[in-house]
Amino acid sequence: MGTLLLYGANGYTGRIIAELATARDIEVILGGRNEAAIEQMGAEMGLPHRVFSLADPIEVAAGLQGIHTVLHCAGPFSHTAAPMAQACIESHTHYLDITGEIGVFEYLCRKLGPAAQAAGVMLLPGVGFDVVPSDCLARYLSEKCPGATHLTLAISGEGGVSHGTATTAVENIGEGGAVRIDGKITAVPAAWKTREFDFGSGRLTAVTIPWGDVSTAWHSTGIPNISVYMAAPSSLRRLMVLSRYTGWALGSGLGQKMLKSRIPDGGPSPETRASGQSIVVGEATAPDGSIVCARLTCPEAYQLTAEAALHIAIRVLNDEVQPGFQTPSSAFDADLVLGLDGVTREDLETL
Repeated sequence: MGTLLLYGANGYTGRIIAELATARDIEVILGGRNEAAIEQMGAEMGLPHRVFSLADPIEVAAGLQGIHTVLHCAGPFSHTAAPMAQACIESHTHYLDITGEIGVFEYLCRKLGPAAQAAGVMLLPGVGFDVVPSDCLARYLSEKCPGATHLTLAISGEGGVSHGTATTAVENIGEGGAVRIDGKITAVPAAWKTREFDFGSGRLTAVTIPWGDVSTAWHSTGIPNISVYMAAPSSLRRLMVLSRYTGWALGSGLGQKMLKSRIPDGGPSPETRASGQSIVVGEATAPDGSIVCARLTCPEAYQLTAEAALHIAIRVLNDEVQPGFQTPSSAFDADLVLGLDGVTREDLETL
């Protein structure tokens, strides 16, 4: 089995993955740009480490020497994915990350995918939550509903968010929403549509969000019309609607500085990760109007991310590789998510 570099290991999610790998006797090299934090973490965990930033291509190339696969966890990925993925292609190193950003998926697919294909390198972003369960559910529904014209996915979860996730959300606060219409990613207002879904314990109100599945689900299924929803309380829904009018201010330099200064470090506690759940429901609609529905019940989102990312990394280290840009279900299949502990899938008559 090849060598795995966990880059961004000192971040909230990176540390969870490192701890999970250590508990399962899976060897990883810790990597990151914060020398003091990476060295301390390596000493505490008894793991080798490499320190390099992504600003200098020569430095990145040296950091990837002898590495089979990179699991990239240092966001925001809108800044960090491109230099790491480019370096991976040049060094013939397989690339994984835990992004959920539409722009990152599209950039890696369209700008770097052909070069990765030619180099025999797999670019597989989105190996955590939300993309692994939702992408696998999208693929499952498309296979049960051949020729589907519309796909709807909706997500509900328990617990808070990490510092990195919050930072990404703040950086995109003025961008509004996005859906896919007739095969094209289309900008729409924040909280564009509202709908109720049964996540398994009563109906919850959800709003459209610009999550990564607007990109990945199309690459996985070819379904031309895709919307993604998130369950949200009324207070959050009102804030999302308000952002249509205040996003310009919150997206300014001063607004960004203010919002980022208020983001706490860390993320959900180990107890929350152990006890929480995340639910993904979906429906595919055929040309005749008939629908197919299903629901995935999963562990808490950050716990699922660690489990999924490590599971996929091990398979890639064992040379289960599809060169070029991939999604989780195109690299593997719709049942990939069922290989993770605590994940169940059930067919539904309706959402």
